[in-house]
Amino acid sequence: MSLSDKISNKADEIGGKAKEATGAVTGDDELRAEGKADQAESAVKGAVEDIKDAVGNAADKVKRAFR
Repeated sequence: MSLSDKISNKADEIGGKAKEATGAVTGDDELRAEGKADQAESAVKGAVEDIKDAVGNAADKVKRAFR
């Protein structure tokens, strides 16, 4: 995962936490839910990027093994 992807995902996560907290304080259930959804989306993006990295690393190992 590139550094910019990590930064973007972390920003989404933090923004989601802020929305959730604001929703909790103001009693806005919709904003709270939106914050939780933003955090979940960030987690999924991070997991997908981790899988891409793992697959790429495995492919590199296989290529090296056949050289």
